[in-house]
Amino acid sequence: MPTQGFTTLMDRVSGDSGQPQILSAVGITAGLLVFAFGMAAAALTGAAWLMAPVLAIALVTAFSVRVAKQWERGAVLRFGRYKGLRGPGLFFIIPIVESVSRYVDQRVRVTDVSAETALTKDTVPVNVDAIVFWVVWDAEKAILEVQSFFNAVSLCSQTSLLESIGRHELAELIAQREKLGHELQRILDEKTNPWGITIQSVEIRDVRIPLELQDAMSREAQAQRERHARIILGTAETEISEKFAQAAEVYRDNPTALHLRAMNMLYEALKEKGSMVIVPSSAVETMGLGGMLGTTALANSGGLGKASG
Repeated sequence: MPTQGFTTLMDRVSGDSGQPQILSAVGITAGLLVFAFGMAAAALTGAAWLMAPVLAIALVTAFSVRVAKQWERGAVLRFGRYKGLRGPGLFFIIPIVESVSRYVDQRVRVTDVSAETALTKDTVPVNVDAIVFWVVWDAEKAILEVQSFFNAVSLCSQTSLLESIGRHELAELIAQREKLGHELQRILDEKTNPWGITIQSVEIRDVRIPLELQDAMSREAQAQRERHARIILGTAETEISEKFAQAAEVYRDNPTALHLRAMNMLYEALKEKGSMVIVPSSAVETMGLGGMLGTTALANSGGLGKASG
């Protein structure tokens, strides 16, 4: 508990706790220096009555001096009314009369957003993780228009992500992540611009689906690939049959070309060593290879031929 209390106090000093800043390290140092010099002067002069004024001046100095970093801006309130922004660098306020709000970091920030078991347009449960890049471009609006702009951006991003998932099918979420990110960026920017905040980009980091659905999608993809392969094979068979039909038209009117083609095919089949081809005797007589009546076998190794019918 003491450690937690000390951490909270240091956050209030640095202005990082979400609460208005009450002190600064520079102000505390300046107050201590004023107090030390005042006590030294009172001791040297022997004027004990100086201790009370010195203590008051030291406290006023400690609560008056404030410092904002280069990327920070703070709103000054005088009796609760907004007076203007301060920072970066050293600035002063009137204690009790004026106060400083929490410093606003104007650097680019990153917020993780996730949507668990969200339903897509085709009723598929998915888990989606996204990253939102945003920046406060108007610190005055961010302080005055919304109580906690960091929580507002985070919750707004989550609800917008759920709505966007419900408007898209699973295939679109997986294949068009960049498009989904641009859509979310546009929706969030419209909501946060009145707060002085702009959404620079939204990136979809991951889209996860249940294992059972992954197995079903894998089988579906395999079936689609097999179907595509069979369509290609059927198309090839159709093209081949068309070419054969065209060749038949050519050979029908030119018997000599048909004989030459048949002899070439027979030669190609027999030139392999030890091959055997059975040819009808009518085809052999037509090609003028002799009056064989049955089977013709030719072997390249011996150059022998045998016919029977």
